[in-house]
Amino acid sequence: MIKAGIIGSTGYAGAEIVRLLLQHPETEIVWYGSRSYVDQNYAEIYRNMFELVDEKCLNDDMDELAERADVIFTATPQGLCASLVNENILSSSKIIDLSADFRLKRTDVYEKWYKRTHEAPHYIKEAVYGLCEVNRDKIRNARIIANPGCYTTTSILTLYPLVKDGLIDTDTIIIDAKSGTSGAGRGAKLPNLFCEVNESIKPYGVATHRHTPEIEEQLSYAAGLNYEGGESILINFTPHLVPMNRGILATCYAKLADGVTAADIAGSYERQYGSEYFIRLLGEGVFPETRWVEGSNFVDIGWTVDERTNRLIACGALDNLVKGAAGQAVQNMNILFGLEENTGLKLVPVFP
Repeated sequence: MIKAGIIGSTGYAGAEIVRLLLQHPETEIVWYGSRSYVDQNYAEIYRNMFELVDEKCLNDDMDELAERADVIFTATPQGLCASLVNENILSSSKIIDLSADFRLKRTDVYEKWYKRTHEAPHYIKEAVYGLCEVNRDKIRNARIIANPGCYTTTSILTLYPLVKDGLIDTDTIIIDAKSGTSGAGRGAKLPNLFCEVNESIKPYGVATHRHTPEIEEQLSYAAGLNYEGGESILINFTPHLVPMNRGILATCYAKLADGVTAADIAGSYERQYGSEYFIRLLGEGVFPETRWVEGSNFVDIGWTVDERTNRLIACGALDNLVKGAAGQAVQNMNILFGLEENTGLKLVPVFP
């Protein structure tokens, strides 16, 4: 059995990791970490865990946790994982970090967008970006996995094959994305109160959202650019908050490269994702909806070519707490420990 510990187990993403690992046939949770609820019964915080979890919340002592666990999930704010990780921990346990601490390979970019000094820059180079369908060969032998963000997973997977195959003009990429309110976390914030979000939709982080450089970096690698040397794709990314609990829908626009046809687009998606369990290709003219992926680790992708404007319009949808966070983290764990990627993740989407 894989012994797993979770730091930040009482946030939305952390609680989702708990839910998934309780159903995982090869995993035992040995640490329910939560700085805010130390010594409180986990099932009193999340009553859906009543008679399922009989454990108290522990602290964020990662050194002690590493002695007990084979893998540590850190579902914490930016900066915490980087401030705690050290060589002793990494010699005993794998780390799957759900924050942005190790997602970006350039510390100058991280510090610019996250407004903080990176506390463990010496581990950035070895950390692997845990986008499973793209980097699984690198993930297998990693010690630190940087679990991708929710907007980024949706956007990158929707565009990755087309950028890799040179089918779109990367100078023209625009991503318009919508997310449910759980993406903002469980903390009490005025803009996320029911009366503030219900019956409304709003853009936020316009031209400033911190997932922007993550999308740019990964698409730059797909395009074969020397990102760490300063070459980068630049995009326009605008997120929106919508009044639903879960889900992300990203609509991506780009001008087609000269001579590219709809058949080229279909072939690119099929080559990249045709055998992927968690990516469901809807095909041309069929578009995803968040309700059809809710509660699952699936990504649904659909697209069309607008011949009038010579543009591609591609849409991706996923559950931001599963494939956009906890599900992808468990998928990364499965790869790290040599299990089938869908172990514990064969979740049928919930409807209604």
